[in-house]
Amino acid sequence: MADTPHASDPVPSAPPDVILIVNGPNLNLLGTREPGLYGHESLGTILADLDARARSGTPQIELRAVQSNHEGALLDFLHEHGPGAAGGIINAGALTHTSYALRDALAAIRIPVVEVHLTNIHAREAFRHVSVIAPVVVGQIAGLGPDGYRLALEWHRARLERAKGTARPLEETWSS
Repeated sequence: MADTPHASDPVPSAPPDVILIVNGPNLNLLGTREPGLYGHESLGTILADLDARARSGTPQIELRAVQSNHEGALLDFLHEHGPGAAGGIINAGALTHTSYALRDALAAIRIPVVEVHLTNIHAREAFRHVSVIAPVVVGQIAGLGPDGYRLALEWHRARLERAKGTARPLEETWSS
């Protein structure tokens, strides 16, 4: 017969919310590809920093990340992991401007996704000014380098805190 819980027993914590991190073509080359434009940090370094921040804050967040140079692999990842995820961060790279399939996959999973670009796509070549995924994401952060990923993560954390009723004052949220 199972023991009944006592008031002094630790309360099991809820599993962390999952945020998807989706990186498209050529982002595997960060740190070496046009560092004057994209910076010197590798995608691995950016993701490691993001993961440390996700685990150390409240509420804790679990990241599930993918990078692929193949559109279908990104679609498969979204189809598999999107349902049940609390949100997402996407840097679709060049697919931002061309992939209606990626746009439709983001719309289908119905989670809040923040679009991130290391450079300011609106200040670059004309073909980069249009994002076909912008209409189905909650917002876009462009031109802030790796800080864009961090800001997107903190936006998700603040949103999750509000949803759980544990929101901190705005000044405290953005100063940590």
